Amino acid sequence: MIAKVYPGKLNGAQTAPASKSSMQRACAAALLHVGETTIYNPGHSNDDLAALDVIQKLGAKLEFQKESSTEEGIKNDSIKIISKGVKPIGAELNCGESGLGIRMFTPIAALSSESITIYGSGSLVKRPMHFFDEIFPALGVKIQSQNGFLPIQIQGPLTAPESISVDGSLSSQFLTGLLMAYAASGVQGSVINVVDLKSKPYIDLTLSVLNAFGWKVQHENYQKFSFLPHEPIKEVIEYTVEGDWSGAAFLLVAGAIAGPIKVKGLQMDSTQADKAVMQALQSANVSVALELDGILIGAPDEGALRAFEFDATDCPDLFPPLVALAADCMGVSEIKGVSRLAHKESDRGVCLQTEFAKLGIQIDLVGDLMKIHGGVGIKSASVFSQHDHRIAMACGVAALKANGPVTITGAEAINKSYTNFFEHLGKLGAKCDIV
Repeated sequence: MIAKVYPGKLNGAQTAPASKSSMQRACAAALLHVGETTIYNPGHSNDDLAALDVIQKLGAKLEFQKESSTEEGIKNDSIKIISKGVKPIGAELNCGESGLGIRMFTPIAALSSESITIYGSGSLVKRPMHFFDEIFPALGVKIQSQNGFLPIQIQGPLTAPESISVDGSLSSQFLTGLLMAYAASGVQGSVINVVDLKSKPYIDLTLSVLNAFGWKVQHENYQKFSFLPHEPIKEVIEYTVEGDWSGAAFLLVAGAIAGPIKVKGLQMDSTQADKAVMQALQSANVSVALELDGILIGAPDEGALRAFEFDATDCPDLFPPLVALAADCMGVSEIKGVSRLAHKESDRGVCLQTEFAKLGIQIDLVGDLMKIHGGVGIKSASVFSQHDHRIAMACGVAALKANGPVTITGAEAINKSYTNFFEHLGKLGAKCDIV
């Protein structure tokens, strides 16, 4: 798919997409929950669809409902998930291109004694999975990988020792899978010790989902996770997927440089890591107003957008939208955490540098720091998504302030997380041609 986005002003309101981080965790919890779960406001991205496919392969039954009535009123679009726990119906799983999916569902699948081969596609086959080779033998799980890469074959059942230590430096997603598998296995008193955990807010989200379903897990400074006794899990559970701060970050930046617009459907008390985008926006002198029905965001009331400093170590998915913001800020903005970008859908730091150079924006990578030279004007150009959904969206946002249209090839990459991104830009007044 090719998307051509023209410079222009935005106006109006748009509801944020459903959080795929919340949605995928809810799918996993619904599979582990013996009973009936109704998920409201489900996501429809490729990663979300992959999660739904995986839980069906692991034994869950799904019923899709377009309109449901609850105590709070009418909620459109829901999925009822009926599960008896992890009961695989086949010998293979495919997590698509979802890094969270592969890292979360592999420990969950290992609760079964069945031999299961787990596949991925696209960039996922190049992303390291050495964690499982190192940790599974200590959990009683047999594993055979391709030297630490997909596909991997596992056979449980996973057994939780009293204490185990894991490395949290590469990704918190591995820990998410272990926390969910441990909690659902019914262990009490077991401890997971974690060294050098990154992306702590994502673990907060995992613990929030576990708590919503009735499992109790506590931590000591994110270094020691313990599993506590809990009340019997309810047979019927309802869970509403919150708005996605990761996807909404692109809308918020679009509003900051080309608005004002209103972004709806976000929870200000969310545990999502990417809520931190608000800090960066305020540092850049963006006009932000929290209203009852959403966030009103636009250009500064006085002066221009200014260069900012931001630490994205715990929220690396914010790099792309913040690069689009920094491109329009006067001066050199600095974002810390480049080391977290190598194992994304692309080597995201290098790819942002490459594609924004085509737009006339210089990006320097200095150790763990990214320096973006903004305020020099964004050029009309043809760029490539690098098969990375966030780079495609970042270029689409930057195009709003270019001196001519920006053509984005490989724009179908947005389907991984935000299928309606260009459509939503169009509803806010942007001219977007899709081929």
